[in-house]
Amino acid sequence: MTEKNFIQRREAAWKEFSKLIIGSKSDLKKRAVQFISRFREMTQDLNTAKACGYDPAIIERLNMLVNEGNQILYAQHNWTLKEPLRFIRYTFPQKVRSQWRGILAVTLLFYGIGIFFLLLCVRFPDITSELLPAHQLVQYEEMYNPENELFLKPRDTGSDADMFGFYIYHNISIAFRTFACGILAGFGSLLILCFNAGFMGIIEGHLINTGYAKTLYPFIITHSAFELTAIIFCAYGGMLLGYRFFVTNGLTRGASVKKAGQNAFPVIAGSAVMLVIAAAIEAFWSSKHMLPFALRMSAGAAVWILLLLYFLLAGRKKQ
Repeated sequence: MTEKNFIQRREAAWKEFSKLIIGSKSDLKKRAVQFISRFREMTQDLNTAKACGYDPAIIERLNMLVNEGNQILYAQHNWTLKEPLRFIRYTFPQKVRSQWRGILAVTLLFYGIGIFFLLLCVRFPDITSELLPAHQLVQYEEMYNPENELFLKPRDTGSDADMFGFYIYHNISIAFRTFACGILAGFGSLLILCFNAGFMGIIEGHLINTGYAKTLYPFIITHSAFELTAIIFCAYGGMLLGYRFFVTNGLTRGASVKKAGQNAFPVIAGSAVMLVIAAAIEAFWSSKHMLPFALRMSAGAAVWILLLLYFLLAGRKKQ
């Protein structure tokens, strides 16, 4: 192909691409597919011009177009709230619903073990001292004793903020361990999930026997909606990745884990958000022991219902 024929054939495409890169951002977004196609053509034209030894002015022109396109394609975009909001509104609930069978199985296992140990300890109170050390049971009794100064003397705002930081660290550390132990073919996450479920059931059963249920449930009911659900999600994510590391279904090990990660990591990221929300509720709402019992229980029930509706209904309109 002669230089003259090359210019005649490609001149229109060069002008079109030039208009794209100097146009408005909104127009560029609307024509994103066309931009990618034209950018690929500009790169090929530049290589052709160099290989054929065409006029340096043509090479310089094409080089400028390729550089401008490259900057647009790989530019560092400013952070906005749009992507996080889209993730919370659409991606997170959609990913949870797409894996509802596995998540439901893990949820039933967690609450099944917890309820089993709760009923066991309520029916046989003496068994709690055999399952947990006495000093640990006394520690929880002091925490939920209505005569304790924690209940008689409300915390100030500064103490609430301090506890918010502590709860974030505590919640995320549990969730991270639950997720990370999934590397053991998924059994590590399963083991930690079962242990936490059993521990929760034992403590609740013991506090019910000691008569502290009216201080226990108003405290835990609201923030536990986010906290326990997030821990279940983390356990599921760890189990999924660990399982797919060994069971590849014909894929390479790396491809199998990558495919599982596409489902697991959005759920883990959403769980991190839930744990921060749980810490905020626990620090600034759950500790308000002076509020009426009925109000705190009603608020907790409302949060559980709203969270369930979020995962059932959110993001259904966006394909």
